[in-house]
Amino acid sequence: MKKKFKILGMHCSSCALTIDMDLEELDGVKKAHTSYAKAETEVEFDPQKISDELILETIKKSGYHASKS
Repeated sequence: MKKKFKILGMHCSSCALTIDMDLEELDGVKKAHTSYAKAETEVEFDPQKISDELILETIKKSGYHASKS
């Protein structure tokens, strides 16, 4: 499953890389692609292993604000 999430608080492309790395460490996340320019991330994940809420919580723990698109 793929879903997009809006991200607030990024200051540069390194912020996007940080979010990608943190999300891809989660069991069930296959791929994450965060765009600084679009202020969003697209996450490919297994919904049987991980929930939207855990994805949002992980982004928040990384230091950014996130919401479902």
